[in-house]
Amino acid sequence: MNRLRAALPLLLLIVAGIVLIASGVFDRIHPEQLVAHQREVRARINENPWLSRLVYMGLLTLATCTGIPVTIVLILAGGFAFGVVEGTAYSSIGLTLGSLILFLASRYAFGAGSKHAPALAEKLHHGFERHPVVYTLFLRLVPVAPFGLITVALAWLRCSLWLFLGATWFGGTLMLVFETSVGAGLGHALSNGQQFGFGLIFDPSVMLPLGVLALLSLVPLALERGKSRWHPSTPRADDPPDRS
Repeated sequence: MNRLRAALPLLLLIVAGIVLIASGVFDRIHPEQLVAHQREVRARINENPWLSRLVYMGLLTLATCTGIPVTIVLILAGGFAFGVVEGTAYSSIGLTLGSLILFLASRYAFGAGSKHAPALAEKLHHGFERHPVVYTLFLRLVPVAPFGLITVALAWLRCSLWLFLGATWFGGTLMLVFETSVGAGLGHALSNGQQFGFGLIFDPSVMLPLGVLALLSLVPLALERGKSRWHPSTPRADDPPDRS
């Protein structure tokens, strides 16, 4: 009973995420919808500048704390609607606040004595125990796994609240600069008369931040190969000795 009570906030977040997806509220801010109604979108933002920004931060907070896979779409939409500087600032607030809610709910759930760690947390355990600050920053800067999964794993690892907040804000904001730049680049290219399609990828304002994100995604693979090269696996103690 106690374990169920502790898991209740996390379960409510999951249910809220399912309800939000089923409601179709995020379909209205899909890039294709924004492109199709870009004049109307910009007119509404100009009419209600503060309300539109609060709604955007609220939606990103909800998407982040519930773990539903639409955050990247919202971030692109933020860059498209508000530009790189404003879009990054508003996305940083929503992403940090949503991550904090998910982190607290997850840590409360795991604090009830859960014996089985999430698979991702087990993989991250040794690195976190050795260098918690550096490792937490690394996890936020390099996309080794979805943002929400990293948040849940850090909660299970009992990452300190201030370390989590600092790494989430710093690492998340740094990543947001490039992700928001993609959305802003799409808006810039479309405003210059380009058509929505595959060709937009080759626009310099879109291709450059995409290239940086692609390079960041290769970092875990490069580190894994470097580790296996310089630190080859050693035989376990229970392996039979080589009698050759």
